[in-house]
Amino acid sequence: MTGATADRRPAGELEASVLAALWAAKEPQTAVQVQKTLTADLARTTVTTILSRLHEKGTVARERSGRGYAYFPVRDAHGLTARRMHHELDKDSDRETVLARFVSELSPDDERVLRELLDGGAQ
Repeated sequence: MTGATADRRPAGELEASVLAALWAAKEPQTAVQVQKTLTADLARTTVTTILSRLHEKGTVARERSGRGYAYFPVRDAHGLTARRMHHELDKDSDRETVLARFVSELSPDDERVLRELLDGGAQ
């Protein structure tokens, strides 16, 4: 199989590539537009599947564009990372222990930033 029919990279990498293309775009993008900007040789149907999955996860939104859709990110990269962190925290029933371990492994610089944020500092 060629790269246009099957890409062997993990789904997370493919999603990240598609999201990067959407973040770089100035307006909503169709699957064909995203496909053209990717360095990987992915079939349009593969790009459409990735976009549909990202939409189901709430990572991207879409609007009608002709017979299909044009997609755009709901959050910037930082917002997506924060959402993932919340998602992981929500998976565990002992939030206090998870947060304590997270904080205990912060670098001094990250700890300082977190303290400033908790004290109402700038974001």
